[in-house]
Amino acid sequence: MADENTTGAEGATEQQQPSNPITIHTQYIKDLSFENPNAPESVALQQQPKINIDVDVEARTTQDQKLHEVTIKINVKADVADKVAFIAELQYGCVVTLNVSDEHRLPVLMIEVPRLLFPYVRKIVADLTADGGFPPLMMQQIDFADLFRKKFAKKMEGQPAGNA
Repeated sequence: MADENTTGAEGATEQQQPSNPITIHTQYIKDLSFENPNAPESVALQQQPKINIDVDVEARTTQDQKLHEVTIKINVKADVADKVAFIAELQYGCVVTLNVSDEHRLPVLMIEVPRLLFPYVRKIVADLTADGGFPPLMMQQIDFADLFRKKFAKKMEGQPAGNA
């Protein structure tokens, strides 16, 4: 009798398990660039550089509406004494499928997927700057939700009042 209850419970558990909301099929570097225009002087400098980091996220859906590409774009510029120490640019992408409702699709693509990719982006940037002759740049966690709000607030402001 106990065996019958266990089998029944296992069958119920299998039926109730939803599929993953995000499935990452592949990750890849779309574009990678490192410039050290003032080497060797820039590498020998002992001053702390002023670092500016720009981040953007883009998402697009394939024509068959089943696959989505998400790309994180990172542009880093480091200056020392009004001279460029280095410029690093990375576009890191992935292909995903989503099992979420339509109203959650864009926030998941623009917030949750980049959160999953960010540790890989951080490692690539750190390795790239270290390989370029500088201390590794360890980027702090990015608030992708805030980036999403700012990006789409600007788009909504640009639309006429009747389209919102």
